[in-house]
Amino acid sequence: PEGDATGKGTTPVTLPRPGHADLAGALKYGHDDTRNTLERASARQTAVQVAAGAVAKALLREIGVEVSARVLEVGGEASEDEWQKATDAARADRDTLGGVIEVVAEGAPPGLGSYAEKETRLDARLAAALMGIQAVKGVEIGDGFALARRRGSEAHDEVGDDRRRETNRAGGIEGGVTNGEPVVVRAAMKPLPTLMRPLRSVDLESGEPGEALVERSDVQAVEALAVVAEAAVAWELARAAREKFGGDALIDFLGAHAAYLERIRWRHNG
Repeated sequence: PEGDATGKGTTPVTLPRPGHADLAGALKYGHDDTRNTLERASARQTAVQVAAGAVAKALLREIGVEVSARVLEVGGEASEDEWQKATDAARADRDTLGGVIEVVAEGAPPGLGSYAEKETRLDARLAAALMGIQAVKGVEIGDGFALARRRGSEAHDEVGDDRRRETNRAGGIEGGVTNGEPVVVRAAMKPLPTLMRPLRSVDLESGEPGEALVERSDVQAVEALAVVAEAAVAWELARAAREKFGGDALIDFLGAHAAYLERIRWRHNG
């Protein structure tokens, strides 16, 4: 049982789960009960992220930016029918799955972010926002890791007479700054670490080997990750837009945005 908010009635957890923050948190803070770590490290906080992301999406929509996310694969399967089968099979085996999601922001103007400092590079901020989501172990922007296997002539997006690109291998960001093409970010989620068929662990109290904690868990949470990642990307883009266009009132923000587009003579595609 979880007990009440005071912790009374809870069962101490002394068998940390591989892949979770349980052991690292217990060692860092000197906890005997890893529940002190696992409850704070849980994904419950993402509910607030999604709520905040909805506000960010509303602000971005005012300047013509639309943010959306989709699942690319679950358990190595790219079609919804196949990933459902993979999910059912993993459930039957009392196992878990990971997957990959993609977030796309259409309509972002060039100039969001900065190349001047690492903290202000938009690609770094987006990567940090996505890596901060529980169970995310990798992020790529545009063609990401595939670019490392290409020559430069095949990796970069040539600039046309209208300053637009026919390709978008960079994922809409160059040098930490948006270039006017869609911002494309992907995140890889590892399989969830709470398994109904637990992995080996060690009891922190007795020092004896044992099986890791078995508690409630999903088979996979990739669809949920897409929702949270969409909110996280929207939040960072909205922050970057506020930094760029400022304003104490929405009308000032919109006015600065319009004036900027006029100065650079930029029109959204479509």
